[in-house]
This record gives sequence, structure tokens and C-alpha cells, in this order.
Amino acid sequence: MKYLDEYRRPGPVQALLEKTRQALAGRKAVLMEVCGTHTVAIFRSGLRQVLPESVELLSGPGCPVCVTPNRYLDQAIAYGRLPGTIVTTFGDMFRVPGSSSSLEREKASGADIRTVYSPAESVELAAQNPDRHVVFLGVGFETTTPGVAACVLTARDRGLRNYSVLCGHKTVPQALRALASDPELRVGGLILPGHVSTVIGAEPYRFLVSEFHIPSVIVGFEPADIVQGVLMLARQIAEGAPRLEIQYRRSVQPQGNAKAVGFIERVFEPCDSVWRGIGNIPGSGLRIRSEFAEFDAEKRLDAEPEPEKSAAGCICGQVLRGVRKPSDCALFGSSCTPTAPVGACMVSSEGTCAAYYKYGRES
Repeated sequence: MKYLDEYRRPGPVQALLEKTRQALAGRKAVLMEVCGTHTVAIFRSGLRQVLPESVELLSGPGCPVCVTPNRYLDQAIAYGRLPGTIVTTFGDMFRVPGSSSSLEREKASGADIRTVYSPAESVELAAQNPDRHVVFLGVGFETTTPGVAACVLTARDRGLRNYSVLCGHKTVPQALRALASDPELRVGGLILPGHVSTVIGAEPYRFLVSEFHIPSVIVGFEPADIVQGVLMLARQIAEGAPRLEIQYRRSVQPQGNAKAVGFIERVFEPCDSVWRGIGNIPGSGLRIRSEFAEFDAEKRLDAEPEPEKSAAGCICGQVLRGVRKPSDCALFGSSCTPTAPVGACMVSSEGTCAAYYKYGRES
């Protein structure tokens, strides 16, 4: 297939679905789509309704906004309350509830909190406001991290000492190791993220097969991509031969993007990190290297966040681990909606609860 619309045509999708039914021959296949973009794409295209009944899809911790803990948001809010500070963030973070407030509420109360569409905008904002300190909220997986690293290097080269990053970046392979080790989670195959894999390639996932014997396929985001990825996993399950495969070959190379990885490694180093619902995962976070400490908000600014607390009744953490579904939550669709979210999974465009609410509710 050469053109994007070919990946959306019903003919090829139906052919792949039939091959999947034949490959499974009644076997049960419990698969997890790790990436939030996959969750939304699956719902939006109606694939849950046409996949064989023997295929069950679970959603994983593939939404970076959703897995960011309250403590990070509380720290960002504390910076927003400092006189002379401008906090910049991507839009998905704006409405995520912290322990008792959100960036949206703080802005309404007078804090200077601005939405940007690129981390480069925050660098320009620092250049335009030399008498103010600009804090960029660095949240995301390996997909967005190279751009933030490049901005730190740019700020250094331009001598912008009024710019810093509150680093909340996380790395996907370590989270998958934690999930694979979770006795509550029983997954027969993994639909691995396409966007992250364009940066890191395939090899960082090798342990899923060699250590945990989980069939794993890196998959694109069009309907035919996803169904072909499910077929590839179904064949691995039927054969009893777990492999690491790339379906999304038009974008993902086995070795990844060396230049992007180089930016990450130049500015950041691995550290332990807390994931909402999962807890502390060793080596799953990134922090700014000591040689760039002047651009590390936590080292530059003194603002104590409030004590962290979670919303009562919210099962967002269990949803992110794939052991519960949004419909299992008593708050879902009643006191927790996209216009009045209780948990982070109902806010982000890639959040599992938001996807279930928009596309998956029964009429």
C-alpha cells in the first residue's frame, strides 16, 4: 500500500479480519494497546465492534499526561503561584486535576499560565520577558523529549538564564517491564506504540520476548495498521512462538532515530520515576543532567507543593495498569466527565476514560 487512504479502506481491513479469525481458530487473545493514540484510533474507527469475539483489547499506560502523578502537578501549581513566574504547558495538562487545584483554576485565579504548541515557544517567551522566569512543563515519553532537550540547548546557547524545565519525562520500555512483571495482568500480546518507536526503534522492547515470552508488535495508527498488527499477534499466539515484529515499517526502523536519541542522552539521564497507578518504576524517568542544572526548575526555584492526595473513588491507576476498565468505575460518566474530570484519564485526548466516554458508551 502506497497511500494513506488505502489503510482506511474496508476491503483490506475485512480481509485482514478474516485472516485473524482463521489464525486464532477460536483461541482467546487478550491484547493490550500500550499507546493512548491506539486506544482512540481503535474506538474512532469502530474496530472493537468488528474484531473477532475471541480478541479482547485492554488499554495500557500509554498516555503521558495520565501517568503523571499529582505531585508533579502540585509542583507546577506551586511555581505558578510564585511572583514573576510564567508557567507554560501543552494543552492536555491544563485541566488535569492535582491534589486540590489545576492549572486551569490557577490561571483563573490570576496565575500566569500559558498554553504552548511547541516547547520552542517557551524559549521565545523567556527571550521576550527577561525580567520573568519561564518554566516549561516537560511531560511526555520519548516522542516529545528530543524537542525539549533541543530547547534546553538553545536556551543555553542564547544565554537565557530565566528559562527552566520542570522535568516529568518518562520512558516506555521500563514501564512495560513493570507491567509484564505484574501478576494481576494477564496479557497474551502487546500492541507497541508507533510514535515512541520512531525514536527508540525496536530493540529496547526485546526483553518482552526474551524474558517474558510475550508476543509484541510495533503498530501504526490507521485501521488496516491496527488490524494487521492484531493478525501478526494472533499468528504468534497460534504458533506458540513469541516474536518482536514491526508492522509500522513505513515509520519505524529497528535502530530508531539516532539523532533524536542523541539529543535525549545529551541533556537527560535516567532516574526512578513515579507513574500514576503503578508506583515507582526504577530507571523509567529522565532528569536533567547536572551540567544543565541551571535549566532544571526544581534546582532553580524554591516553591513547596501541598501534600499530595488522590481523588476518592477514582480508579484511574487501575485503568492505566489494564486490570480495570473505565466502566468499572462508579464515577465514570456521572461525577467524572470530560467537562468535570475527577481523574487524569478523563482529561487527555489520549486518556482511556475520555476515549471510552466519547466513543464507547452504550446508547
